[in-house]
Amino acid sequence: MRGALQQAKRIVVKVGSSTLTYPSGHLNLHRMEALVKEISDLANQGKEMILVSSGAVGAGLAPLGFDKKPTDMILKQAAAAVGQGVLLHMYEKLFREYGRTVGQVLLTREDSVSHRHYLNLRNTLMALLNLGVIPIINENDVVAIDEFKIGDNDQLSAHVASIVEADLLIVLSDIDGLYTANPQKDRTATIIETVETITPHLYDIAGGAGSGLGTGGMYTKIQAAHIATNSGIHMVIASGEREENIRDIVLGKPVGTHFLPIDTHPHTKKRWMAFGARLKGSITIDEGCAKAVLDKGSSILPAGIIGTTGTFSEGETVSIYHKDREIARGIVNYSCHDINAIKGAQTKMIPQLLQVNTVYDEVIHRDNLVILR
Repeated sequence: MRGALQQAKRIVVKVGSSTLTYPSGHLNLHRMEALVKEISDLANQGKEMILVSSGAVGAGLAPLGFDKKPTDMILKQAAAAVGQGVLLHMYEKLFREYGRTVGQVLLTREDSVSHRHYLNLRNTLMALLNLGVIPIINENDVVAIDEFKIGDNDQLSAHVASIVEADLLIVLSDIDGLYTANPQKDRTATIIETVETITPHLYDIAGGAGSGLGTGGMYTKIQAAHIATNSGIHMVIASGEREENIRDIVLGKPVGTHFLPIDTHPHTKKRWMAFGARLKGSITIDEGCAKAVLDKGSSILPAGIIGTTGTFSEGETVSIYHKDREIARGIVNYSCHDINAIKGAQTKMIPQLLQVNTVYDEVIHRDNLVILR
């Protein structure tokens, strides 16, 4: 199964704050140079490399005289404003020494929520790759507020990998993979080398947040794996402290935890529906409808709908649930009010129930539906 990693052409590497900075907030130049060297060497082999880098807030702590990461949003944004320049300057200097050109891309949630912005971002990233540039991506912490934040750079890296249709996502962390339990508390915990399916149990054993300098723990990495694998992308979680880990992963060596992707690569529109568009609510469907959707690729008709949650209008994206489990996402043809009026009814009854002449047969057409594993 690891042999497929040797064929990876387009690779996204995510590195966390704990790997890039010391507890004091100063940059760990030794690790940064090792990271840059490995990425540059893979680029020299003809690989298309993208770096998603945390560390902007951490890099701004020392210049501002902070001894720890601030909790106040405004101070975080101030630290990010200072640290972003420090971080990029060092990346540019190191990559230049290895003969590579880099370009900075700062993102917010809105860049993926809008389908037009999503496509523009994809086109920009693809143009940079075609020009031999290594994009360095981070969330725009200087201007992002909670409503527009992607959440953390684990999820950001998975979104980026999905947007560019990467073959492999490597998430470097301060832990060397997913364990059967928390290795800091349970000495019997062992590393899980391969994950074929992401189950609720994986979230249970993932635990909470990680280091004081980072924003995400193993839980957010499982969320990232959910996005990546459902986009048809291999993902590996590994330690950022050990040099040569990136190289060994691409060589197919048993490093970290390997999450296997689904067999198919969803179309760009369906990847956006699943992981780019903002979810406005959910629809719950019955057993028969779920089987038709999962096994036959059917559309969702009113007869199979049990109920809705949230407030949404026609043309917005919702989650589809069956027995408390999210199985798909899609764009609705009806508002939540109309769906509740026609749920459980046969298609021919829609005009009468809604008191209209022209109607859609499907609540969600299969072309606007993406299945989640």
